[in-house]
Amino acid sequence: MDPTRISLRPFKLSDAGDFFSWAKDERVTHYLRWNPIPSREEALKHIKEVAIPHPWRRSICSDDHSIGYVSIRPESGSERHLARIGYALGSEYWNQGIMTVAIKMAISSVFKELDYVVRVEALVEEENKGSQRVLEKVGFQKEGFLRKYAFNKGKIRDMSIYSFLSGDKIL
Repeated sequence: MDPTRISLRPFKLSDAGDFFSWAKDERVTHYLRWNPIPSREEALKHIKEVAIPHPWRRSICSDDHSIGYVSIRPESGSERHLARIGYALGSEYWNQGIMTVAIKMAISSVFKELDYVVRVEALVEEENKGSQRVLEKVGFQKEGFLRKYAFNKGKIRDMSIYSFLSGDKIL
C-alpha cells in the first residue's frame, strides 16, 4: 500500500462502522486485552468511552477510513517519562508495511507532543512474532524476555520487552 495514504488522527464517533469492521475480528484482538467487539453499538460505545478519552490513541487511517489504532499511554508521577505503546490493524491490511509506517508516525509525534516522555516500551507476547518484527523495523530494541509476566484472556503469558528512546533513530 502507498504509505502516503496512511495517516493518524484522533478517533471520531463516525468511525464506529469502520472500527467495528476490524475490531470484531478474533485474529485482530487475539493478543489485545479486549475481546472482539460484538456489535456496531458496542463499537460506538468503545470509541466514546475508551478511544476518545485516551491520552494518546490515534486511528490508523487509509484514505481517512479507520483500519486500526496505535496508542501510547504515559505513566504517571515519578514514572511519567515512560510510556507504553499498543496497536492493532485490521487483518486485511497485514503484511503490507502499514503498521510499521503507523508506528514510525506515532513515535515521531509522541516525542514532540509529550516532551516529558523519553522512553516508549512495548510488551509483546513471545509467540507474536509479527509484532516483534514490526517493532524491530521501526528501531525498537529488544531488552529482554519476561517469563510468566502478563495475564491475558485467562492465561499467564511470557513477554518480550522492547524499548525506543527519544534519542533513538527511527529506521
